[in-house]
Amino acid sequence: MTTLTLQHHHSVRRYIPGLALSALVTGVALWGGSISAVAGAGFSALTLAILLGMVVGNTVYPHIYKPCDSGVIFAKQHLLRLGIILYGFRLTFAQIADVGVSGIAIDVLTLTSTFLLACFIGQKVFGLDKQTSWLIGAGSSICGAAAVLATEPVVKAEASKVTVAVATVVIFGTLAIFLYPAMYPLVAHWFSPETYGIYIGSTMHEVAQVVAAGHAISPEAENAAVIAKMLRVMMLAPFLLILAARVKQLAPAGNGEKSKITIPWFAILFIVVAVFNSFHLLPKAVVDMLVTLDTVLLAMAMAALGLTTHVSALKKAGAKPLLMALVLFVWLIVGGGAINLAVHSLLA
Repeated sequence: MTTLTLQHHHSVRRYIPGLALSALVTGVALWGGSISAVAGAGFSALTLAILLGMVVGNTVYPHIYKPCDSGVIFAKQHLLRLGIILYGFRLTFAQIADVGVSGIAIDVLTLTSTFLLACFIGQKVFGLDKQTSWLIGAGSSICGAAAVLATEPVVKAEASKVTVAVATVVIFGTLAIFLYPAMYPLVAHWFSPETYGIYIGSTMHEVAQVVAAGHAISPEAENAAVIAKMLRVMMLAPFLLILAARVKQLAPAGNGEKSKITIPWFAILFIVVAVFNSFHLLPKAVVDMLVTLDTVLLAMAMAALGLTTHVSALKKAGAKPLLMALVLFVWLIVGGGAINLAVHSLLA
């Protein structure tokens, strides 16, 4: 066996413990989600996966994270993206068209208002620096931790600021998983399952959290939520280009370093798969198998997200960034809800 082959085997082997742990949590969550009493209480397999992941993450995981970390991070990042791409097999182009102009208008208005509010309150009200305000603003307005990590090379932020921003969006995004399904019966006279799904997708932080919240309400809400969210994720690329131009504008003269722009290819591939699925080229049995695989991948990503969400993140974040993220969270729920209702009534 060559040295290259041995190295390859070693690199693959380091992912196994973390992936096995994520799979174990997922197996328990899928079993729990299949119990009618649990499902009836609004706890889907995806919600259970993140909850169980958080329990293990704050008890057992700190003692075993060294061999597991690589596999858990792989599940949280790559399996999530693969899961979102395969999610396209649940959708057709007709459903994407249903979200249509109103969905795009809602996403643009919510994203813009949230980020501008973050810039204002971060610096003027809470006295935070520009980078921290931008990072928390990007995480809240676009797609949580993924947006924070994509924004970091553009604004050239320190690692500690990135950690704080990720902590705040993970905390409030996780809270939203349980809050949005609980709110639905109270506002159901204003929203249909589809329009409530668009509301979820346009205002919640992480892609994985949107899937869990939509799933807890209904398949219609879940589909609309994911489409609205993916349209919002796709806005990350133009957002980063505009922000890069603004950073360059504010930078001192002579600083000619170019910022690396991250394009969310998984969002684009999700749309490509959904368009492919619209032509019904694959047999139903194959599509059903891919949808089942997709559920497992998303639940594993959810479990991994839970495993890496530590209660100590609250302490690390400090009061001011946490309060800023709380204000943005309230704005997304109230202001985002108002934007959704206004746009739907205008374009109905």
